Amino acid sequence: MRSSFRLRLLALALLTGLTPLFLFAGMAGAAPAKGQFMISAANPLAAKAGRDILEKGGSAIDAAIATQMVLTLVEPQSSGIGGGAFLLYFDQAKKKLQTYDGREKAPAAVTEDHFLHHDGSPKKFYEAVVGGGAVGVPGVVAMMYLAHQDHGILPWKDLFTPAIKLAWDGFPISERLFFLLDRDKYLKTKKAAAAYFYEADGRAKPVGTILKNPELAETLTRIANEGPAAFYEGNIARDIVATVTADETNPGLMGLADLKNYSALRRDPVCAGYRGNEVCGMGPPTSGGITLLQILKILETKDLGALAPFAPETIHLVAEASALAFADRSKYLGDADFVEIPVKAMLDAGYLKTRANLIPADKTAIPYEPGTPAEKQGALGLDDAVELPCTSHFSIIDKNGDAVSMTTSVENVFGSRLMTHGFILNNQLTDFSFTPRTEEGPVANRIEPNKRPRSSMSPTMAFDGEGNLKLVLGSPGGSRIIGYVLEPLLGVLDWGMSMQTAINMPHYVDRNSTLDLEKGTVLESRKDALEAMGYKVSVRTLNSGLHGILMTKDGYDGGADPRREGIVLNK
Repeated sequence: MRSSFRLRLLALALLTGLTPLFLFAGMAGAAPAKGQFMISAANPLAAKAGRDILEKGGSAIDAAIATQMVLTLVEPQSSGIGGGAFLLYFDQAKKKLQTYDGREKAPAAVTEDHFLHHDGSPKKFYEAVVGGGAVGVPGVVAMMYLAHQDHGILPWKDLFTPAIKLAWDGFPISERLFFLLDRDKYLKTKKAAAAYFYEADGRAKPVGTILKNPELAETLTRIANEGPAAFYEGNIARDIVATVTADETNPGLMGLADLKNYSALRRDPVCAGYRGNEVCGMGPPTSGGITLLQILKILETKDLGALAPFAPETIHLVAEASALAFADRSKYLGDADFVEIPVKAMLDAGYLKTRANLIPADKTAIPYEPGTPAEKQGALGLDDAVELPCTSHFSIIDKNGDAVSMTTSVENVFGSRLMTHGFILNNQLTDFSFTPRTEEGPVANRIEPNKRPRSSMSPTMAFDGEGNLKLVLGSPGGSRIIGYVLEPLLGVLDWGMSMQTAINMPHYVDRNSTLDLEKGTVLESRKDALEAMGYKVSVRTLNSGLHGILMTKDGYDGGADPRREGIVLNK
């Protein structure tokens, strides 16, 4: 299927005039591209929209907006204006990194027993995820507008033109979209989604069907002309609330005031040194930045460069470091506006060295208990949130050398399965812990009014010792995002790989439980050795969607994950 899939994308590339750099995705590596700008995104049509904006002189933020709006249309299973996002922006002239928080918020009317049955037991995931009770107040539109106010060059209105035209004209259903439509049991139970995605007999519309979305075209036209107020107030807001609260099986609690009062935020990045580089990410409410940096700092105490990337010894060290960080994540990380998070203590080199010393030489010690990073640490319970993989990521560098790393999501595939005005509504509230309290105390990531759920999204940038941008990276993948982003970072920073080669590496991920090895790769042959070390091993599909750009002396070196339909474009 993958080869025919790539051939279909090649045909699409020829039709849309995409650059030949597309052909490098999935290969062992590609020569760096000397050019003015580059974008790596999860769908060829979205990447083309971003590239066209860059070609017109737009900033990386301008291109990000155009890319996201097209992704809303062509990749509805993953992200869109009905969801949330995190964005890193690097200003090359000022050598300044900023981060933007467009994470969804819980409605003001929720209580901490939102995901509990009457008897106090937590709901099963799909009891909670499908329907209005899972929908958080969307943040993408507000975040993109805030970033555009700070760093936009082209008019806000112009950035919606590619998506609006494509929504009116239609786009062909890809193999990936069809596959997800065909296997989903819940989407066709919701009237609006069923009418849009499925035939009258309930079958998914086939590959190649031209899917038009005039409702979304009208929605985007209003947002383009009127700004975020068109989304957060008026009839679009009223219909979002009506869709959420009138859901028959799982009604939600969102009100008009929740939408009107939503605001995106500028936040401080989290950064840590790693082998002479500085790696930076997004801070809470995502766990991605802190957890990824903890893993790196633990691994910095080990000589990974002397080991082969896929040796059992290497997998052992990475798995143990990941498990240690995930143990801390489960206890301490949530929305910093509601929970006191010991960020500095969690990234302290001395603390992480003591954690690294817990790793046995030749066997696993998983599962680990959380550490005690701060001397005065309140009693907290362990989190039980489930994060399933359906998200998107894109990386962009513009003609000025300014960069965007943006991870964007509706959470589970097709989010809550609810649609209104042509877009999918998220199910991000199910990223909260279903159990709000344990015997140890309240869970940091419990649901509360106006709180943002913890995430694993990990948009990342790395800088050399002089503060120059070196790498832009990120991935979808639920709670495995952290592991997916970690691997190419190690590939580039420890083993000197090209961006595409690092992205192509087979995956292994441990979240302080089972060690996942990517099915159909060389890692399957490591299973016996790892089980002999005591690991519980699962060989499975690990469907990341990594998109990255590496700066080299010869130009930009881009990579797109061959596991999805992503593409790299440049000029």
